[in-house]
Amino acid sequence: MDYFLTEEQLEIKEIARKVAEEKIKPVRAKYDEENEFPWEIVEVFKQTDLFAVLIPEEYDGISGKVVDIAIITEELSRVCGGIGLSLGGSGLGMYPILISGSEEQKQKYLPKIANGEILAAFALTEANAGSDAGGMETTAVKDGDHYILNGTKQWITNGGEADLYTVFVLTDKSKGARGASCLIVEKGTEGFSFGKKEDKMGIRGSTTRELIFDNCRVPVENLVGREGTGFMVAMKTLDKSRPMVAAQAVGIAQGAYEEAAKYSKQRIQFGKPISAFQGVQFMLADMATQIEAARALVMATARMIDSGAKKYAKESAMCKVFASDVAMKVTTDAVQILGGYGYMKEYPVEKMMRDAKITQIYEGTNQVQRGVIASNLLKEF
Repeated sequence: MDYFLTEEQLEIKEIARKVAEEKIKPVRAKYDEENEFPWEIVEVFKQTDLFAVLIPEEYDGISGKVVDIAIITEELSRVCGGIGLSLGGSGLGMYPILISGSEEQKQKYLPKIANGEILAAFALTEANAGSDAGGMETTAVKDGDHYILNGTKQWITNGGEADLYTVFVLTDKSKGARGASCLIVEKGTEGFSFGKKEDKMGIRGSTTRELIFDNCRVPVENLVGREGTGFMVAMKTLDKSRPMVAAQAVGIAQGAYEEAAKYSKQRIQFGKPISAFQGVQFMLADMATQIEAARALVMATARMIDSGAKKYAKESAMCKVFASDVAMKVTTDAVQILGGYGYMKEYPVEKMMRDAKITQIYEGTNQVQRGVIASNLLKEF
């Protein structure tokens, strides 16, 4: 479908696709196998100004529009859903600053993210606070002109690699979620360390670690917004970033569909390519239709956000749920079309199937998202 992209957006799309095909595709299997962070690709993102697309022009970026970030995310994820997360995770980590940070904080950090000088990470999840983000236990106690942080954060994308962390903590435990705040914590701060690198099913080209805070002293000027607004900042961030997860899912699905379609024309059975059989044709038709529907929902939601809409939690949840479910179905069907070959690491679809699964889980499980959608729908009646 024609999404009426501007000349600049078409150029961004072309650059992202070229990076994916020429730089990421040759190394995706290596990073998946070795479970290593793709610093060589991060350097390419810097050189091609892809990090700058995350950031508005007033902070030395070139866009900041959700549509543009979705375009890049899909193109990178079409080749590898994990490697592109070094960029996507940095975008997620900077959103709290962009949404609620002071002008000083924006001027200090956003230009450095735009030029790729630093990576960012978003730290909300804990061992006992996943879907129930309001159940977090990490605390920050004010001590003069510092906060003293204690606790842990779990499954943090870019953990240990990023230089900047937007960390959600309780500044007033008695108020529960209403006592949550957001603090900027820089790598190297005394009392801030990292747990082991997680050995994941998929997106293995993205690093995931635990964050550990042991009497970690953070300056009070690193508070994002006001005390007690942390939960609101987190929810606003996720509402704005969920279309990125959806775009990642669309990209993974598109890549798997293309591999399956090409294979179906090459694989000969009963004297003809399996693409000649109606059973396979119908699978491919459904895959292509579902991907296009998911992409349309992502683009519509992204444009809604960019237009300045005040409320879009329902739409963000919808595109994340739909696109991630499509990714899981399409990648599973791609493995089926490739048959025994699809189950082998020699072919990329088994990796794509593993990568797709996380899109149904992180940034709010699809079960939680359906609850968000329903609660917003029922307010309309």
